[in-house]
Amino acid sequence: MPFSQSSQISTIVGYAQQLQPGSVLDVGTGMGQYGFLLRTNLENVNLFDIDGSSARQRHRSQWAVRIDGIEGYATYLTPVHEYAYNQVLVGNALDLLPTLADRAYELVLAIDILEHLSTDDGKAFLAHCTRIASRAVLVSTPKVFVPQDVPANPLEDHRSVWTERELQDLGFTSTLPNDESWVVVHSRP
Repeated sequence: MPFSQSSQISTIVGYAQQLQPGSVLDVGTGMGQYGFLLRTNLENVNLFDIDGSSARQRHRSQWAVRIDGIEGYATYLTPVHEYAYNQVLVGNALDLLPTLADRAYELVLAIDILEHLSTDDGKAFLAHCTRIASRAVLVSTPKVFVPQDVPANPLEDHRSVWTERELQDLGFTSTLPNDESWVVVHSRP
């Protein structure tokens, strides 16, 4: 669905706050939940400047962090995307990721995306994510397979389930706490 498990939000945003990346790619933005949360939590100053009796939103030109996204289903795009993201590329991530430069982003997020790919496509997807990340890739995926078939958006269909061991074998050696999902990180030294 176009949003993720609420139980993992604070873990993921907390990791990003500790990392303090200057650039983020959110692959599979959905309705823009993580773009919004990262924009409000990673900027060096608050999004709203208080000048006496009024508050005004910081202009995009004042943003300190570049947050881009990839979304495969254009219908999910909302005003949140315009508010939170510098740029959103619309299309299949497996087609778009190969066009991005090596180490183009400090942090790449793939939140609840992996289960929508076959195992082979998932491995290719993760290889692209690690190639374009200069510091870290954070991935979340459910610990158990939950059947999901969405005729209106086949990109939402569940096609795989991943074990912690499989993710570790692909270089995701840090596991963050969560009961429902694997929240794993691949870091560069």
